Amino acid sequence: MGVFVAADSIDKVFPLIGGGEYIALQGIDLEIKKGEFISLIGHSGCGKSTLLNMIAGLDLPSEGVVTLEGQKIKSPGPDKMVIFQNYSLLPWLTVHQNIALAVDEVMGDYPIAERKEIIEQHIKLVGLGHAVDKYPKQLSGGMKQRVAIARALSIRPKLLLLDEPFGALDALTRGNLQEQLMKICEEYKITSVMVTHDVDEAVLLSDRIVMLTNGPKSKIGGILEVDIPRPRQRMEVVNHPSYYSLRSEIIYFLNQQKRIKKIRAKKIETIARHGLEKVNLEIGFVPLTACAPLIVAQERGFFTKHGLDELNLVRESSWRGIVDGMAGGYLDGAQMPAGMPTWLTAGGHLETPLPIVSGLTMTRNGNGITLGKSFYEQGIHTVNDLRRMLLESTEKRHIFGMVHPSSTHNILLRYWLAAGGIDPDKDVHLETIPPAQMVADLKAGTIDGYCVGEPWNMRAAMEGVGFTVATDLEIWQGHPGKVLGVREDWANNYPNSHIALVKALLEACKYCADKANHEDIRQLLAGRQYLSTNPEYIQLGDPNDYSCNLEKSVEYAHHMFFGEGMNRPSRTEHLWMMTQMARWGHIPFPRNWVEILERVCRVGVFSTAARELGMGDIKYRREPIKLFDGILFDAEDPISYLNELKIKQNFTMAEVHLDGIKTPIAVAA
Repeated sequence: MGVFVAADSIDKVFPLIGGGEYIALQGIDLEIKKGEFISLIGHSGCGKSTLLNMIAGLDLPSEGVVTLEGQKIKSPGPDKMVIFQNYSLLPWLTVHQNIALAVDEVMGDYPIAERKEIIEQHIKLVGLGHAVDKYPKQLSGGMKQRVAIARALSIRPKLLLLDEPFGALDALTRGNLQEQLMKICEEYKITSVMVTHDVDEAVLLSDRIVMLTNGPKSKIGGILEVDIPRPRQRMEVVNHPSYYSLRSEIIYFLNQQKRIKKIRAKKIETIARHGLEKVNLEIGFVPLTACAPLIVAQERGFFTKHGLDELNLVRESSWRGIVDGMAGGYLDGAQMPAGMPTWLTAGGHLETPLPIVSGLTMTRNGNGITLGKSFYEQGIHTVNDLRRMLLESTEKRHIFGMVHPSSTHNILLRYWLAAGGIDPDKDVHLETIPPAQMVADLKAGTIDGYCVGEPWNMRAAMEGVGFTVATDLEIWQGHPGKVLGVREDWANNYPNSHIALVKALLEACKYCADKANHEDIRQLLAGRQYLSTNPEYIQLGDPNDYSCNLEKSVEYAHHMFFGEGMNRPSRTEHLWMMTQMARWGHIPFPRNWVEILERVCRVGVFSTAARELGMGDIKYRREPIKLFDGILFDAEDPISYLNELKIKQNFTMAEVHLDGIKTPIAVAA
């Protein structure tokens, strides 16, 4: 289907009184197909109505062009009807007369009888036959809006434009009108664009939802495809599997925009002190047991000790929040899954390389794979048992949660499945879910299992809703878990602050490794501003002392925070994770992988920090990488290693230019 409406490189600039200008919209590109229903959503001031007005011809772009069926839109007209929130009815005309005014103006050359039939047809269409002779003052808000809809549709426009049409109505009236509008648009194949603030309304009505960033210089921040089949019923849409994920996506976007707006309003200046280029840092974390070094460094004064006396910890609900914070520049650094620095640097986010450096591995181990209780009851205690069950029952789609494509949770879950003969992209379905949501989704039955860090495996087992089928000890003992990540440009601008940050966290890692401090750390982590959970779910020592796995005994791997070979960043480990992300199509395998590893792994920063702390005697050697299937990783020939793995996607190779340009160059078998 061809393009019906197109906005091509649209800018809208308003002159300000006293000089200057306000750039409302910048670089808007949007194509709309015939018969599509598009919603524009975003916070107040993001330019939703401005864009709608330019599509309607009520305003013209400062730059760019808007077209309808290939013709430039220069002015308003009956082919583009707008329905406003305030109805815009003439108070001295009846329902019939308000609609007749539009029909007579546009269809004046039609016979009187035909015009009368059109008017009556559209009055009936919106269910106002009983009020045909009433004036607007005699109508409710919902009835007035129905008159406006009937008037707009009666002249058979090519394009229906709605500016928050139901915003002033009560919930029941709004719901009824939404269903009427859907039926009309589907029956007459009307192309519609609607401005709304209502997330549920957008999901219910739309084929696509266009999300606009904050102004000034608003742009399209994302477009969501609504894959819920039509016809839709308002009370049934909520049962579709995509409904809540779409809703969550929009709410996440809106919350991020709100947060960015607050940060912009603060206009934070860089504060230099104590020989450091910057001491007022914003450091992101996700509420997991593995965030312990950050919490300890904050609460036990290690940040202050090393001069970072205005450091603020920013709690994110998911790793996506960390990615957006780093990409948007409103986080100075963050706790990251071990694979994230390489993933970002290689262009995993929006296919645009974002160079990230890591000078510290903060944790190792602490992950597990949990399956729902019903799997245990069916005798599924190994990956081979799971494969057998999948072969025997092909009716149900099995869904497993992981926290981010670059996380060791995703990498280890996929490796475990593939080593057992299960294709993680064909035989099961993997979904990205925030860690704190895992247990709730397992209880609700919307997922069958997950791979995540503690305390969420232990909590599922202790609550009797799931069991840990595999841990780090089985898959890869001593694997990197969480690392410190900062942008490369940030590290270059604030080298002393970067070293101070690593020093504070390395000291905190040592504190976390001391069993004498574990009860103190458990209480800190359990606090409302951090994990906000019961301390009994947080185990830093040996979790095997606790009854936490239904009836089956399992050897749990606890977090490793400090020791020989623990904290120094390893290029070999980052390379192995790079091969796994390429294996599953999350990134192309970089042809210039040596350059990327040298840029990502800041061994020199770690060494300086350790030396200044008097820890220069820490040994760094680690064993070669060999997981539970016995395959040894050859760091000298990663491509041959990839090709030898039986289950994988056809991976691509690319030269990753760290100026943001990426050129595909080959496809491996």
